[in-house]
Amino acid sequence: MPKSVNRQIILKRRPQGLPKSEDFDYREVPLQAPKDGQILLRNVYLSLDPAIRGWMDGREDSYQPPIPLGHIMRAVTIAEVVDSRNTNYSPGDFVMGLNGWEDYSISTGTGFINKIPADNQLPLPVYLSVLGTTGLTAYFGLLDVGKPQPGETVLVSAAAGAVGSVVGQIAKIKGCRTVGIAGSAEKCAQLVNTFSFDETIDYKSTDSLEMEIKRTCPDGIDVYFDNVGGGMLQAALNCLKDGARIVMCGAISTYNATEPVPGPANLWQLLVHNARLEGFIVSKYASQFPEGVSQLADWLRDGSIKHKEHIVPGLRNTSDAFLKLFSGENVGKLIVQMD
Repeated sequence: MPKSVNRQIILKRRPQGLPKSEDFDYREVPLQAPKDGQILLRNVYLSLDPAIRGWMDGREDSYQPPIPLGHIMRAVTIAEVVDSRNTNYSPGDFVMGLNGWEDYSISTGTGFINKIPADNQLPLPVYLSVLGTTGLTAYFGLLDVGKPQPGETVLVSAAAGAVGSVVGQIAKIKGCRTVGIAGSAEKCAQLVNTFSFDETIDYKSTDSLEMEIKRTCPDGIDVYFDNVGGGMLQAALNCLKDGARIVMCGAISTYNATEPVPGPANLWQLLVHNARLEGFIVSKYASQFPEGVSQLADWLRDGSIKHKEHIVPGLRNTSDAFLKLFSGENVGKLIVQMD
C-alpha cells in the first residue's frame, strides 16, 4: 500500500549561475488519492537531464514553462501505477512520463506518458536512456535533422553523455565515421572501447580544439551533433565540409551563464560551406515514438547499441546528483533510483 506521506524536492530559488544545493528544498506532504480519470504513480526512477537547468530559470521563451518557485522539480520518470481511477490503466502497470522529484505523482494518464510493455524483458532504466527521450533525441535528431550518409564523418560533442553516446553508435550503424569530443582520457577510452567511435578528442587536454578537429576530421565535418554550443560550436564551424549539417540539440556550456552569451563569431562559415544549422525538440516527433523505440530496441537486442547508466540511490541525493551533469562526473545516462 502507498505510504501516507509524499516526499518532494522543490525549487526554493532561481539559480544564479551553477545550481547549488541551497536552490532546492525538501518537504513532506500528505499523499493525495487520485480523482476520477486520474492515476496514482509511485516513481521508481528519475531522469536527470541538462534541460532541467533551463526549466529552473524564470524565462518564458522556452519549449517548457518554467518551474514556479515553491513547486516540485520536474523530471521524466519510470513509475508504477499503484491506484487507478482511469480505465486505461491498472495497478501494476509501469509507465514513463513527465512527473516530478517526488515519491508519488498524480497523472491524468494523457499527454507525455507511455506504458511500458507488460511483457518487457529489458531493465527499466533503459526506458529513461536508449528507449526513452534520450535515445529518441539521438535517433530523430541524427537521422531526421542530420541525415547522415554512408562514408560521411559525424562529429559529436559531449559524446560520452547519454545522448551523445547513442548518436555515435547510430552513426556507426549507418556506415559513418565517428569522432567524439569528451572531457577526460577515461571518457575518450570508453568512447572507443564501448561505443565504437573511430576517433576521440579530449578537449580538456588540448591547446587548440579546432586543430584537433581538423586532425581527426581531415576531410571536414559532414554532420556535427552539438550538445555543447559556445566555443566548441565555433571551433566546429571552422572545420565544416561543403553541405554540412549541424544538429543543435543542446548548449550545456551556456546554461549556467550569468551574463548574456555571445553567439559564435563565425556563423558566416555556414554561408561559405552552404551548410545548415537546425535546432529541434524531440517532442515534435511524439507520433513517431513507437517507430523509434521499436528500432532502438532491435539495435539493443542485437548488440548494435551499448548503453551505460549512472545510477544514484535515494530521493534525498537528487539535487547533488543533478550537479554531476555540470561537473562532468557522470558517464552515460544519469538516473536516480528511488528508495
